[in-house]
Amino acid sequence: MGIQTEYNPDLALRNIREFKKDDRKKEECIPENLAKGQIHEFLKKGQRNYWIEGEIPLLETKGNQQISKPLASIIILEAIHFLLDSETYTKGKYKVVEVFDPNDFKIHFNGFSKAE
Repeated sequence: MGIQTEYNPDLALRNIREFKKDDRKKEECIPENLAKGQIHEFLKKGQRNYWIEGEIPLLETKGNQQISKPLASIIILEAIHFLLDSETYTKGKYKVVEVFDPNDFKIHFNGFSKAE
C-alpha cells in the first residue's frame, strides 16, 4: 500500500459548460471571462502536487488526458489536500498572469519554462 500522488506540470480544468449543465462544480471549470490579474479557486479530484514557484499553463481538459494548448499562464497561490466522503481532493487558488489569444499559435511554454 502506498500514497497515490500525482504531479501536475499544469492546471487542467473543464469547460464552464460543464458547470452550467450541473455536471461539475464551478471550481472544476475555467472561468468564463478569464483576465490578467484575476484570482480563481480550483478543485481537482485526487492528491495533486503543483509547482508553486513560477508560472504554469492553464489548460482545458475533456478528461482521459485530452487537453488543449495553453489558454493562460497562471501562478498557483495555494494548494490544499482534503478528504470528502472518503475521497481525496486538491483545492486551491491561482492567479492569472497572462491570457493567450486562442488564434495565436506561438509556443508559450517549453517544458516547465515559460517561453518569452
